[in-house]
Amino acid sequence: MPRLPDSAVAAAIAATPVDAASRAEDLVREAAALDARHAGATAEELLRLALRERVAGDVALVSSFGAESAALLHLAAQIDPAVPVVFVDTGRLFPETLAYRDRLVAMLGLTDVRSVGPDDATEQRLDPIGALFARDTDACCGFRKVEPLDAALKPFRAWISGRKRYQASSRHDIPAFEATATHIKVNPLASWSMADIAHYMRAHALPAHPLVAQGYPSIGCAPCTSPVAEGEDPRAGRWRGQDKTECGIHVSPAGTITRNKA
Repeated sequence: MPRLPDSAVAAAIAATPVDAASRAEDLVREAAALDARHAGATAEELLRLALRERVAGDVALVSSFGAESAALLHLAAQIDPAVPVVFVDTGRLFPETLAYRDRLVAMLGLTDVRSVGPDDATEQRLDPIGALFARDTDACCGFRKVEPLDAALKPFRAWISGRKRYQASSRHDIPAFEATATHIKVNPLASWSMADIAHYMRAHALPAHPLVAQGYPSIGCAPCTSPVAEGEDPRAGRWRGQDKTECGIHVSPAGTITRNKA
């Protein structure tokens, strides 16, 4: 039987429907293998693996340009300033966040920052007066953040997150590599502490987000973010008073939104 050329085999594979559950299981196994293989790797080593060696495939970095974002963005820019950086502009961000984004992009020489968000028609249909956050925060996060990010990440097989274990009880066991139902997620700063972030930013003369000095250690949309008191989790000011500590972009392989375990 004649052997098909590699191009024909690749085309046949691409045309074959892939069961979503099987794909998710494969990603879980792959993430676990990567996590075990690179146990003990530093943040810089993990970023080089993702950006230079592409150990998990084509990758984008997702950044909120928030309170601690400068450290990860600086690390990545030293390796590849052309890394695709996806920034979700929900339309409800603090003006200080937008100005900080522009400052860091220019300072770090990032050349492929992609701002995404809900289109005007969707916003008018789902939240015409801008008050959806007050009655259904999950729905608001869904169309303003989760759906635009999902669309932006479709060309990529993996994405880089800036989450750290110390930030909240819902994040205490973050691995360096994990899986969602659709992507490998790389968490190079998972083991870093607040002191590590502060030291890195001082060492590289990175500017702080303007709202940090006003008591905002974690910064999201203006209507759903409040200052944090001493001794609280850094994310205690996000959706204060609700059983919600995540917007919905960080999910389990089964698609379950991570919730606070406390």
